[in-house]
Parts: sequence; structure tokens; C-alpha cells
Amino acid sequence: MRKRGPARIRPVSVVSIAASDSGGASGIQADLLTFAAHGVHGATVLTGATAQSSRAVTAIEPLSPRMIGRQMDAVFPDLRPRAVKIGMVFDRPRIRAVADGLRRHRASNVVLDPVLVSSSGARLLAGSALHSLQRDLLPLCDLATPNIPEAEALTGTRIRTASDRRLAAGLIFDMGAGAVLLKGGHARGPNVRDLLFDGRFFTEFVAPRISTRATRGTGCRLSSAIAANLALGRALEDAIVAAIGHLRAGLAHGLFPGKGPGVPGHHPVLAPKADTT
Repeated sequence: MRKRGPARIRPVSVVSIAASDSGGASGIQADLLTFAAHGVHGATVLTGATAQSSRAVTAIEPLSPRMIGRQMDAVFPDLRPRAVKIGMVFDRPRIRAVADGLRRHRASNVVLDPVLVSSSGARLLAGSALHSLQRDLLPLCDLATPNIPEAEALTGTRIRTASDRRLAAGLIFDMGAGAVLLKGGHARGPNVRDLLFDGRFFTEFVAPRISTRATRGTGCRLSSAIAANLALGRALEDAIVAAIGHLRAGLAHGLFPGKGPGVPGHHPVLAPKADTT
């Protein structure tokens, strides 16, 4: 009788569609670290590369839309990812290539982090591509996770009050997103208030602000943690709670590999309180 080998284990897969960060703080690198921390297999579709240190982005070079499409055609049929995280998409042709691939492969649990500007101030999305992001990509996403400046750019509104935040979340939802998580890290106050709108209800996630210089790549890590939790079968609100806890634990134990701002560490989930209204 022939001896059987070890059982083949098929892990849950999640794909990141984003750019490479040579400094390892954000983009594809941050997403893969986050996927690994959640025990899921991370696949990648590179949209391009950045020359980036802990202090600045010094060069950006996109990949061709054709290559983006070919990566998606290689990854999706084989790995059958249960969730997708989208980060830096550069411009209109690359947005369309990503959108075409999502439709072609009927992607599910799509989380869009609408990256417009790096933490060091470099522009990461062409100004002419904002309309394409709204028209071509948002309607294919189950969740969009803009911060306050990104939400202001997407909606053309100023966000100063709680009412402003609800209005902006509603406007982005009306653009076609399945749900909107308006992140509150850029607002002031002792607490961070992240606002979820699912088309019916507003849910606010409140947690004490953590004072830290480990601020690079936080948006990438939050969105990829949400995608990982969705892939693991959690409901949207539960996935967000777990992802916020994961990010907060990292912020409390930041790492500083370079001379500039640091990055969140890798620690177990600590969940904040969720209030539903």
C-alpha cells in the first residue's frame, strides 16, 4: 500500500491590488504583513512601485494597465481570493484596468482605501483620475475607507462636525460604494471616531487616541485587516472592530526602522467599543 503524503492545506487567500513601498511601511508590503498576522495567504497585483524611505517618496513608476490585468487573470482563477484590498491605483487607465479585472473575475469583499496623498505629502493619485475613481471603482467596492481629507476630496465638502461626517459618508455611499467607513484619525480630540454607514444605519467606533510617531501605513493596515477579517467570514461590523483593534495594538507598540516616522508593530487584536445609532 502506497504511503500517503501530508494533507494539502488550502488557506484562505486575500489579494492586495496596490503599489510597492521600498521602505516597507505601506502599500503591498504593509498589506502582506497584515495578511500574515491574520493567518491568511496574501497574493498581490502590483500597480507600480515607489522609491520611498521613512521620510519621503522620491519617485513613482506605474506598471502598464495590460500587466495589471494579466496579474489579475493569473491570481483570481487559481487562488480564488475571498477578499480584495485596493490601495494606490495611480491614474485613470490603471483604475479602469483594475475595475475591468474585478468585473471579469466577479470579485467579492472588495475594500477600497482611496489613497490620494502619502503621509509625507506626495500625490499618489492623478487629479484627473478622481472622477474615474468615483465612477469606475467605487461602485465595485463593498467598503470604502477614506480618511477625512480623502472624503473631502471625493465629495467636494468640508468636514468639521459630526453632521459633516455623516453627510460625506452618505455622499460617498451614493457614489456606489456598498458601505463607507469614514476614518477619524485626522480629526482632533481625545478620542478617535470612525464612522460606518451601510446605507441604513450609522455606526460609530470610539476609542481613546494613541499618541505615537508610528503613523506610516496605518490606512493600508486598517483596510487590509478589514479585508482579511471579511475573508475569514466575519460580518462587516465585526471585521471593522477586529481590524481597528489590530491597528491600535500595533500603534501602541510602534517600530522605527528608519530615521523618519515609524510603523505600527504586529500584535493581537484589541477591540474598541461600537455604538450603533
